[in-house]
Amino acid sequence: MSNSDEWETPLVFFDKLNDEFNFGLDPCATKDTAKCKNFYTIEDNGLEKNWNKGVVFCNPPYSQSAKWIEKCYMESKKGAICVLLIPARTDTIAFHKYIYNKAEIRFIKGRLKFSNSKNSAPFPSMIVIFKNI
Repeated sequence: MSNSDEWETPLVFFDKLNDEFNFGLDPCATKDTAKCKNFYTIEDNGLEKNWNKGVVFCNPPYSQSAKWIEKCYMESKKGAICVLLIPARTDTIAFHKYIYNKAEIRFIKGRLKFSNSKNSAPFPSMIVIFKNI
């Protein structure tokens, strides 16, 4: 999995979040990994779409985390609820500019085992929740 930055969300993990949030959009998906009926693929480029004040689940390509963090933050300013699953990298500019003191943070105990991986992730993960702020 180290050759890719796309980590498919484990379905059981997603289902627990979906029970809480009732997601309507997955802007970072493939046709095979989409967790919502409405989704965008890399060709659709969810970064350029208006998320229409929806409830969004976002597990972005991790090489582009900063762009997706900013996008989720900006969409929340327009009324969307955005829930991100990202590596827990609290030392980044994006964390301090868009997440710290601006969003709810849920650190995940242990390491997630993503659906398309034989082993657990080599990094800790967190859930970041942007609400209309």
